[in-house]
Order: sequence, then structure tokens, then C-alpha cells
Amino acid sequence: MKDISTKLLVIGGGPGGYVAAIRAGQLGIPTVLVEGERLGGTCLTIGCIPSKALIHAAHEFERAQHQAGGSPLGIRVQSPSLDIAQTVRWKDGIVHRLSGGVGALLRKAGVQVIQGWAHIEDGKTVRVEPAEGEAVRVRCEHLLLATGSAPVELPMLPFGGPVVSSTGALSPESLPRRLVVVGAGYIGLELGMAYRKLGAEVAVVEAAQRILPGYDEELTQPVLDALEKSGVVLHLGCSVQGYDAQHGVHVRSARADEFALPADRVLVAVGRKPCTTGFGMESLQLDMAGRFVAVDAQCRTSMRNVWAIGDLTGDPMLAHRAMAQGEVVAEVIAGKARRFEPMAIPAVCFTDPEVVVVGRTPGEARAAGLDCIDAAFPFAANGRAMTLAATKGFVRVVARRDNHLIVGWQAVGQGVAELSAAFTLSIEMGARLEDVAGTIHAHPTLGEAVQEAALRALGHAIHI
Repeated sequence: MKDISTKLLVIGGGPGGYVAAIRAGQLGIPTVLVEGERLGGTCLTIGCIPSKALIHAAHEFERAQHQAGGSPLGIRVQSPSLDIAQTVRWKDGIVHRLSGGVGALLRKAGVQVIQGWAHIEDGKTVRVEPAEGEAVRVRCEHLLLATGSAPVELPMLPFGGPVVSSTGALSPESLPRRLVVVGAGYIGLELGMAYRKLGAEVAVVEAAQRILPGYDEELTQPVLDALEKSGVVLHLGCSVQGYDAQHGVHVRSARADEFALPADRVLVAVGRKPCTTGFGMESLQLDMAGRFVAVDAQCRTSMRNVWAIGDLTGDPMLAHRAMAQGEVVAEVIAGKARRFEPMAIPAVCFTDPEVVVVGRTPGEARAAGLDCIDAAFPFAANGRAMTLAATKGFVRVVARRDNHLIVGWQAVGQGVAELSAAFTLSIEMGARLEDVAGTIHAHPTLGEAVQEAALRALGHAIHI
């Protein structure tokens, strides 16, 4: 077995792992990264990027269909058709280019990448089994765990055949006529809405009494309206009992009524779990925080010089959180004074309309004992939204009543994901309502709703 030594060994080439490795390489730290599959991890290869590509394709197909039926913009086209195989090839092309780009960036930073599966022998020794060739033993001074997460599988709906996770849903060989989505969280609704736009009949089963249970109802109402308008059938407050090919998905309502939903395909999207097994992590006997690895504000675990980042370390399970943690770890190892203590982490749901939450909602502010004011500005009064034919939704700001310090932003509407950077920046920089209200925003843009929300909270919005 070949032996190599390095200062930093990273297990996992997803957003957290590859960013940590690149930053460490930039800082002159000898670094080895081990990845068993494709560089980029879940987010780049079977998550964030391919799902947004499929969502965009679905949106464009739906828009073409609307124009074929007579558009108020005066556009007339022939009835469109869809080549799903070409759609998947286009999506895969994006993934391939981005994954190749990650590899090039790692090489540029001087990081040694080993393709293979890691098995931890102890906190300073990892054995790597490549797909082919001899095994490699890597000895390191620092070990960084960035193994990510995987879809949760339901005992009564094991993955296989017509029952798929988000991974299978992103590379369909054909479109189902009837799709049942189990779970009305952001993954289930993003993909469920995309499949509906592509022409499938879609039903969603959710155990909670409303969609997107993690978001407040005022934010989710426009999404609920869009789902109902599109013909997605919702079964809320219901649990799934199982599936068979003849009858479909067996469902039990809150009143204990049982019925079956016919389905050619079933998408199970009930959450994700951290990847903590299968690579010898249990040998380290790390302190845990429930199902997650416990870390401090520098992403240190309970074992000296063993670090952990990303989905392995808890919620929110978001790629950009993992990336930020990866940078922190690399810089701490390099001797810099860094901590992972963000004021806010943006969360975006890429439904149609999109939903953005940054910082505290009004309800969360009250629960924290903060005396806050909040105000919303509707896109119905925004000129740019009118020109996009996308006037549903609003921007809302939450600020302390005593000093007007902004503690939260929320938005729902078409394209609001692009406002998340401005929301996060204002909170991180300690902006007050007056700061945002007094900043000139370009006209006509959706961003004007951000300024108008701050003005409205101050009692003098201009355009409402």
C-alpha cells in the first residue's frame, strides 16, 4: 500500500470540502482531497445545480405553452413539444463543465485529488480505496470531514424502481404521466412544480397541515395559490402507508380515511440525513449533537485537529453554509483568527414564485423577545414586476423598534432569489432602516421593493 503525508486531508469533494481545499492551497497548506464520486458533491452533481437547470427548462416549456395559447404580450408560437432526453443532456453538460472547473481550480491551488473511498483508521490516518489500482494510506496533521448528506428513505417506500429520490428525479429517462411527491418541503415542491410544468399530473402528500412548514404562512400563500392554479393536487395532513404498482401510493388522512393515489412514479422528498457512517468515523468517537457532529465556532470537533463542516454539522443544510465553513477551517489552520459566526444565512426556495428568508421573521423576532416592526411592499406596486408579468408576492423587512436595526428580510415572487445577497449584506453590515431607505436603488428593478419596504417601515413609502 502506498503511503503519503500531508498537512491537511479533506474527506469529501462537495462545496464545503473543495472550497476548504482550494483556500488551504492558496494559503500554502499541503492539502489532499479524497472524493469517491464526481467533484462538486451533491450540490453540483445531483442537487442544487441540476435541479435549477431542470426548473428553468420546465419554466421555459410552460412559457412556450402559454404563448401557444395566446399571450397578452402579443407573442404567438406553435404548440411546443419536449425532448426530455435532450433536456437531461443539457443539464448534464452544465454539471460536467462545473465539475471540470472545480478540478481545474483544485489543481491551480496545488491540491492533490485522490479519487476513491476513504476509511478512517484514526484521527491522523485514512486509507483510500480507489475504483481501480492500489490503495493509498494518507497520514495527515489535520483531518477535515466534509461528507455531506443523503436523502432520507422511508421504510414503507424504499428507493428503487418507480420510487425515486431527488437524484432519480433529476435524470428521468421519460416523463411520468402521474407523479406523487411525498413531502411538501422545498425539494418536493421545487421538483413537483417542475414536473407539472413539463406536463405530468402531480399530487403532493404532506404530513403537516400546510406546505413549506418551515416558512411562515404569509410567505407560502402565493406558492399555495400557484400550486392550486397549476393543477397540483395537495393532500395535507396525510401520511403515506406504502406503494404498489396496481393501486399506487396508499395514503391515510388525519381522519384515518385511507385512499390510493395512482402513480407511475413516486418522488420521496422528506428531508436529508448527514453521512456519518460507511467511512470509519465511528472510530473517532466524536461528540455528537443529535444526529450531527458537534463543532465549535471554528468547526473543531471534540478531537484535536479533526474538523467538520457542512451538512455533517447540522442545519441549515445549505451549500453556501458549507462553503463559508470550509474557508474558516482553512484559514484557522493557516494561523488566521477566524470564526464561523454569521449574523444570517440566506435560505432560498426555488418554487414558482421563489421564496427567500434571511434572518428573523416577525414571528421569530417575537419568540426571541425582540420588540420589532415589520413592513411589506407588494410587487403589484413595482414597475419592473409589472413588465415581467410577475406581480404576485412582496418584500418584507423586520427591524428593531428602538434603533431600527434590521434583523430580517423575507420575499416571495418571481426572481427574488437574486435579492438574497442584498438582504444578507444589510444584516451583516448592521444596516438600519434609514440606511436602506436612503440608498438609491436603480429604476426599474425588483430591488426598489427592498427600499420601499424600508420606507414603509419608517412610515413614508412613496409608491403605496
